[in-house]
Amino acid sequence: MSSNIAEETGEGSRTVDSADSGYSQGLHPRHIGMIAIGGSIGTGLFLAAGGRLSQGGPALALVYLVTGLLTFFMMRALGELTVYRPSSGAYVSYAREFSGERLAYVTGWMYFLDWAASVMGDATAVALYLHYWAAFRPVPQWLLALIVLGLMTTLNLFSVKFFGEFEFWFAMIKVFAISAFLVVALVFVVGGMHVGHVAAGPSLISGHGGLFPKGVTPLFSLALGVVFAYGGCEMVGVAAGEARDAKRIIPRAVNSTFWRIALFYVGSVILLALVLPWTKYSAGQSPFVTFFGALGVPGIGTIMNLVVITAAMSSTNSGLYATARSLRSLAAAGSGPKAAAHLNRHKVPAVGILIVAGVALLGVVLNYVAPGEAFSVIVNLSGLGIAGTWISIMITHWLFVRRAKKGLVTRPTFRLWGGSVHQRDHDRMPWGDHRRHRIWEPRSADDPGVRRDLRNPVFGLAVHHPRPHPLDDVHAYGRA
Repeated sequence: MSSNIAEETGEGSRTVDSADSGYSQGLHPRHIGMIAIGGSIGTGLFLAAGGRLSQGGPALALVYLVTGLLTFFMMRALGELTVYRPSSGAYVSYAREFSGERLAYVTGWMYFLDWAASVMGDATAVALYLHYWAAFRPVPQWLLALIVLGLMTTLNLFSVKFFGEFEFWFAMIKVFAISAFLVVALVFVVGGMHVGHVAAGPSLISGHGGLFPKGVTPLFSLALGVVFAYGGCEMVGVAAGEARDAKRIIPRAVNSTFWRIALFYVGSVILLALVLPWTKYSAGQSPFVTFFGALGVPGIGTIMNLVVITAAMSSTNSGLYATARSLRSLAAAGSGPKAAAHLNRHKVPAVGILIVAGVALLGVVLNYVAPGEAFSVIVNLSGLGIAGTWISIMITHWLFVRRAKKGLVTRPTFRLWGGSVHQRDHDRMPWGDHRRHRIWEPRSADDPGVRRDLRNPVFGLAVHHPRPHPLDDVHAYGRA
């Protein structure tokens, strides 16, 4: 069963996802712009960067840079697919169109794993941040995580406009906070001013073991956590399905990814290593709180802690939003719980949101059983889900480009650079030559028939097409 159907238009036919129907299109360009900018600025940077600096030293900036470049190429590929056909099902819907239900199934559930774990991690992070203040320390970490999860779940059950507005202002706060840190830290580094008892500058790197104080090996183990930090930027693909004029605003939103990565992530990590010795940071406290606290300005640590709480709540909010939409796309195709396809009177997938929240309760249990290790365990679990989703996006884009080279779909002007493939490369891939998968099912003596895939090109699920398809011409699969 597939939720993707062909819709006749004045110019022929185009693919639409039945799971996109019913949404309110309530997200405005300013919402999409800020979701793109602030979507991946969350606990991966505000909290986890401190622990990673303490484990890998200043060379962590190189890990952020390399992983960030890969992220940007993934975003260009996703942006091209999104401009081609905006869909709230996003990568799930695209995988279904260009590969089949099995890849859509794997993609959807990997993404579910990613964001369900992220919601757990972000709720855990808020609980950790709240323990910064003595008044909250008597409250168990698991209870604080539960309260945060309940608040964000309730918010998501209302109109998408509520989500858009909250994300807009959450993102504004995050961007303002990071920008303030960059400016203040740069002033201290350029001026050689003291942060606590040490003078900011390159000497904090050269005098504490250099760029690789623990060698190169730890950097490889940190890469998965850095992937977690960038997770969320792909959410703009989901939001496009509920956006107005998505084809115009998505290219600008995607292109901002490069500068966001270079400035907010790589720039922040470099400056963190230049204002304090990397040994001063720890996994239990936001590195930004560590820095501002070391300045000795009254109340600035408290202000920064409020900011990082906002960031974590924003990520929790985004996780519930994006995962419920992907789950609805799976449900519409019969690959997920049927109830998850239901929209409430506010035109949001309420059951899907509650399912995600229910799974995220496992994070509350983990906070109860192992509060000290909960965040690191969840980060690594989420990192696996994100990596799997990104790989699926690149495979889907590759198949999309392959079909465009045959003249079966038209690539938009906004595209991934160098996104072209050759038939000989295609035939070497696991799904191989499609010709062996086709048979004919004539409806009458005069009917040329319709195509049925005996085996999906990648995973082997049967997919029925209700009308003749350009791919029915077996000669289209001749070698170049």
